[in-house]
Amino acid sequence: MLVKVYGGALAGVDALTITIEVSVSSGTHYTIVGLPDNAVKESLFRIESAIKFCGLHMPRQKIVVNLAPADIRKEGSAYDLPIAISILAASGQIDAEELGGYFIMGELSLDGGVQPLKGALSIALQARNERFKGFILPHANAREAAIVKELQVYGVRTLTDVVDIFSASPERPMPLHVDPEEIFMLDAGNAEFDFSEVKGQQNIKRALEIAAAGGHNVMLIGPPGAGKTMLARRLPGILPPLSLEEALETTKIHSVAGKLPVSGSLLTTRPFRSPHHTISDVALVGGGMHPQPGEISLAHNGVLFLDELPEFKRAVLEVMRQPLEERKVAISRARFSVEYPAGFMLIASMNPCPCGFYNHPDKNCVCGPGVVQRYLSKISGPLLDRIDLHVEVTPVNFDALASKEQTERSEEIRERVIGARRIQGQRFRTSTKTYANAQMSPRMVRKVCGIDAAGEKLLKTAMEKLGLSARAYDRILKVARTIADLDSSEHIGMPHLAEAIHYRSLDREGWAG
Repeated sequence: MLVKVYGGALAGVDALTITIEVSVSSGTHYTIVGLPDNAVKESLFRIESAIKFCGLHMPRQKIVVNLAPADIRKEGSAYDLPIAISILAASGQIDAEELGGYFIMGELSLDGGVQPLKGALSIALQARNERFKGFILPHANAREAAIVKELQVYGVRTLTDVVDIFSASPERPMPLHVDPEEIFMLDAGNAEFDFSEVKGQQNIKRALEIAAAGGHNVMLIGPPGAGKTMLARRLPGILPPLSLEEALETTKIHSVAGKLPVSGSLLTTRPFRSPHHTISDVALVGGGMHPQPGEISLAHNGVLFLDELPEFKRAVLEVMRQPLEERKVAISRARFSVEYPAGFMLIASMNPCPCGFYNHPDKNCVCGPGVVQRYLSKISGPLLDRIDLHVEVTPVNFDALASKEQTERSEEIRERVIGARRIQGQRFRTSTKTYANAQMSPRMVRKVCGIDAAGEKLLKTAMEKLGLSARAYDRILKVARTIADLDSSEHIGMPHLAEAIHYRSLDREGWAG
């Protein structure tokens, strides 16, 4: 007897429909075809034990399992459950009539338990797009898949639960439904860190507000203990809330990478990723023998924080250049290519020199001649070119630290950021690739960031007197446009331009001696 069951295979952050065909006929040999990897080939040993443990019968006949389409490599142990159900249906132990309406995925334990899988949300979305009736998967992944509307999601703990579903047993699991809007309401305002906890540093808070409003990348430069990391960790709290579409996209990436918490469903807060400086280039951008999303994709729609930037290997930093521009990364192999989203805000921090006290107001730098310049040169010009704001962080004095005065909360700053983003959304409503000022092309900069004669004179003087590089020109105009948006100003004024010029520390000639 021939039976067909359906499942999914991951391709990047999306899924493809896989047909699991099982034929049981006379003979004694078990065979799996359709380009399976070793984990899939070993599945029959797990399946046989699970079937017996659940009190069912493993046929002692010829069993041929085909995973179609045969030109796509099938990886992982999540095909155990659909193969087991196909064998039981082909041997007449369960009714095969309803199987064609469901996606079925999950790894089996030897005792018949169903183990979690990766990419449940992507597979559920594919099942809905292909108009399947439901999705049967491990109970641990059920909430994640249940946020997909118009799809019946059954979370099962054992192989017996699946048999009960198709035998209409009164003990069968019931479909699970999760309302995404309800999750958003429950998680609203649950920011872990708040700017009200930071004493002093008003100029840095202002710079981060501008960065959040325009989607700009930021570099924080200052001595140890000045508060760079503390400030960076609070940046996600002032970014606009995730939309449902962004939340689904972010959750898919974390699901594919296996980073969702147990029984998690939907990520409702913007991710904050802070990899250690010993990270490899593959771990940062993604890839590997079996490609997985890297840190830049896990930070999609959120913040990637690189602490002590010069300590990262230069090759690691250089691979970020293209994703920073294109907001995606393509991983190519001989037989296939996958693409992962990588639309993140980069915030980096660094000491101004190896000892950390160059330009310190109270302590002397002990670095020798040329050491500071060599330290800063670890960051290439092309990468620095993609960072809009360079902000010098100075230590907070005792009076500010001991002050009892209440400072502005992240929620208040976020309201201004949302207002500026709303203006940009209206400005770029006809563009499919531009959502914030930081993403403007040079042509758009000329169109959107017009300045008057006085502004041109100020910018020319700044570039000549401060020794600003040519690459700073467009960056200054983009940041000035964001500052004007925060002021709800239609035109870029002199104060906006002057403040934007102030945020180009590393472009100044002689900054590092």
